[in-house]
Amino acid sequence: MTRWRRPAWWSVLLTVAAAALFVRLGVWQLDRAAYKDSLVRRYAAAAHAPPVPFGQVAATPPADAFPRVAVHGRWLADRAYLLDNPRHDARGGVEVYVPLVLPGQPRLLLVDLGFLPGTGNEQVPQLPALPPGGVDLHGLYLPPPGVGLELGGDALASQAHWPKNTIYLDLGQVAKDLGRPLYPRVLALDADPAAIYQREHAFDFSSMPPARHRAYAFQWFSFAVAVLVIFLVLHRKRRPRRTDRR
Repeated sequence: MTRWRRPAWWSVLLTVAAAALFVRLGVWQLDRAAYKDSLVRRYAAAAHAPPVPFGQVAATPPADAFPRVAVHGRWLADRAYLLDNPRHDARGGVEVYVPLVLPGQPRLLLVDLGFLPGTGNEQVPQLPALPPGGVDLHGLYLPPPGVGLELGGDALASQAHWPKNTIYLDLGQVAKDLGRPLYPRVLALDADPAAIYQREHAFDFSSMPPARHRAYAFQWFSFAVAVLVIFLVLHRKRRPRRTDRR
């Protein structure tokens, strides 16, 4: 028969505090997963929303929203930037960004033209020529891609000619390189079957997608259960078994 030893007050307090902390962390991870799921839904819905004039959201885009915008401007075609580690790159290639000059505006809008597959020889793909004069564009007004681990500092400053290559995209460094301010987000162009660029944009969660938050939540809840089990194991005692006397 199992009997329980009376636990010390501090062990009860420590167990309750630890279990409560782990449960709270698990709930927080579930909340983060639900929040990011809502971002995914809003992102998917934005791709089919009617475009709004860019000026309505240009300087102060709505938080946690991804407006689809219409904008008119002209390409600064000789100032292209090549992001050479896009996450969807499985064959080699670059994500191409080119500034857009808006009429009467000092800021430039950095436009994500899409992914240009590589040629298999580790050389930079030849960029198609952009049309001169004014262009009308539609796309999602998105936060810039994450900068990741910036080893070696500003890679753009050491390059003298365009297109310039980088393994991360920092809008502050691009603005410094261009000598003009940029809008706080980038324009990811709508998909176009006639374009040579592949435009398969997905919301960037970096290393923490919703599924990983749920995995962490399960881990924290498991810790809470483990604390309670350890407490019970440490505070039980068994009666010694009686031996038969002959």
